[in-house]
Amino acid sequence: MFVTTIRDLQPKAIWNYFADLCEIPRPSYHEQGVVDYLMAFAKQNHLEAEIDDTGNVIIRKKASVGMEDCYGIILQGHMDMVAQKSKDLNHDFEEDPINAYIEGDWVTAKGTTLGSDNGIGVAAALAVLSADELQHPPLEALFTVNEERGMSGALGLKAGYLKGDWLLNLDTEEDGELYVGCAGGVDVVVSLPVTYEVVPEGMVPYQLVISGLKGGHSGVDIHLGRANANLVTNEFLVAALAKFDVRVAQFDGGSLRNALPRDASTLVWLFPDNLGDLRNLSQNLSTKLLQQFSGKEQQINIEWVDASASSNNSPKVLPKIWLNQFLNTIASCPNGVKSWIKELPDVVQTSSNLARIVSNDAIIEMEISVRSSVEEEKNELAHEIEQLFLALDAKVSVCNSYPGWKPDMNSGLLQLMKQQYQNLFGKEAGVKVIHAGLECGVLGATYPHWQMISFGPTIMGAHSPDESVRIVDVEKMWRYLVAVLENTPARKVQSSD
Repeated sequence: MFVTTIRDLQPKAIWNYFADLCEIPRPSYHEQGVVDYLMAFAKQNHLEAEIDDTGNVIIRKKASVGMEDCYGIILQGHMDMVAQKSKDLNHDFEEDPINAYIEGDWVTAKGTTLGSDNGIGVAAALAVLSADELQHPPLEALFTVNEERGMSGALGLKAGYLKGDWLLNLDTEEDGELYVGCAGGVDVVVSLPVTYEVVPEGMVPYQLVISGLKGGHSGVDIHLGRANANLVTNEFLVAALAKFDVRVAQFDGGSLRNALPRDASTLVWLFPDNLGDLRNLSQNLSTKLLQQFSGKEQQINIEWVDASASSNNSPKVLPKIWLNQFLNTIASCPNGVKSWIKELPDVVQTSSNLARIVSNDAIIEMEISVRSSVEEEKNELAHEIEQLFLALDAKVSVCNSYPGWKPDMNSGLLQLMKQQYQNLFGKEAGVKVIHAGLECGVLGATYPHWQMISFGPTIMGAHSPDESVRIVDVEKMWRYLVAVLENTPARKVQSSD
């Protein structure tokens, strides 16, 4: 069959549902369109459905004949997606659909995040729920809101809503890997009051623009050691202030707390005679950083853009002495990998990401995300960062804490999934712990009796406009999911004395 659109791909049900989701705007906090779609889906397929107090959707399907006494399975994914786009693209994530298309062996989107995280997982769950011929145990599907911006859907889920025993989280991004544990996390949100002074006479405004960085997920990709646009900006400004009289009016770096900063823009005032030397300095730093991040970054662009015609030019700048203190504090802020898991030396244990720096007329706001599979280390690193900015008289909030997920290497669900993978593909599945916040950690705290596994197809470039999902892995995921459901065993009967 000639394939021209993603709706022509196999398995047809998954790709059709995913195509539907691409047509529904669904950035975090704006999932109502998906909620309506899921409730209509349940009605059309004669399935029981409800919306909980947090906005999560739960859909239930009775077991196939003969499988009523099997362990109940919960299929779980999140409705929202990360909203990231190429710098020059005009796209409104609250109004515009995602333009998904086939590129070789992958599905990707034109200039935006694709939303395969976690749209493919949601689509797979819908394909199961709508399949009449599939043999399965009692099924529940849990579709959560706002996973990407704090996991409020998972955090708001109350005990007792779900009756199942084993949860399949469909939200990881590496084919052939079963995730059995994850890091917890916490955000450090900094609000720094600032005062300004008048721009020295004779200065002109320019935007210092950092671009071209790869970015990525601040958990899954943190071990890759990529550059951080906020720190590139900081390094340049420290060097520039040491040689020239330049002033800073506004910061705008990074975007989301769970994304590695790809670009930044800073409004700088300078004397025209220094522009040539500043451009040389930026070129030299770019060359140096490309060597420093060789194999990790392909482009690190540092450019000067004339801002004299902009209506956003502030006639005020930060005091030079204070600015130096601020830049030195940023340079001291922990960023990147702090420690590795001793038993799994390739897996990050604790990390932080200086995700966002933005200023307005009264304050500079920053977001730093901290992750760790060790609760004590998570709290210690967050406290270290908190103290760093308190020394600048900032207001600091340590918030949005969520727990990690401790692996259970002997669970019945893990044994089932390992066996079915071996049967289908003739090799062992990998078993891993991921350095990212999965909803499993939060959900397991509310439903501690659940056994849980997370898996999914290969997704590259999640949380960036380069996001893409490998087509063949979606088909593998479907075959695997069907096999697990069809072979779910009967509950073990507890003997009584």
